[in-house]
Amino acid sequence: MFYSLRGKLIHTEPGAAVVECGGVGFLCQTTMNTLRSLPALGQEATLFTHLNVREDAMDLFGFAGEAELACFRTLTAVSSVGPKVALSILSSLAPEQLAIAVSNNDYKSLTRAKGVGPKLAQRIVLELKDKVKKLSADAGAFVPEAAGIPSAASNASEAVNALTVLGYTPAEASEVVAKLDSALPVEELIRLALRAMAARL
Repeated sequence: MFYSLRGKLIHTEPGAAVVECGGVGFLCQTTMNTLRSLPALGQEATLFTHLNVREDAMDLFGFAGEAELACFRTLTAVSSVGPKVALSILSSLAPEQLAIAVSNNDYKSLTRAKGVGPKLAQRIVLELKDKVKKLSADAGAFVPEAAGIPSAASNASEAVNALTVLGYTPAEASEVVAKLDSALPVEELIRLALRAMAARL
């Protein structure tokens, strides 16, 4: 229903920000990473949003970037992961850090988030890892290695796999990562790829 909000930032508190648009203040639940990136009160702010509708409430979630929004939606699609847990994880890990953790089966990084124990962390990594494998398999029919998919052992390949965790298709991720220096660290490749994808919008 809401793609984004742009207006005056009128209030922040731990886990939430209020953006005033046309005289209406929209309360967005958000992450600590987004809160740290917001301008000073009274300045213009933009949040990419997700509206969660339940029987007894409508909750609006806002994020500083589309990658974090995509991560939030991906996480809440995992069984036993609700919005509160997803926000907690994204308050502890940036999108590229989450993507790398999933790609490397590093569930312990997820347990740094409040409310995420080892069992839940393992389930998240397993389900998202399976999603990455399925996306890669689906893409294999129309994205041959000659067209730009990096070698499976390279940093670029790991970056492509990690980007699919954030909701990008292997074809989209491969196209952008192929233009970058594959000698760069994986996290830097992901960060540069996200920046390049955001610039296309």
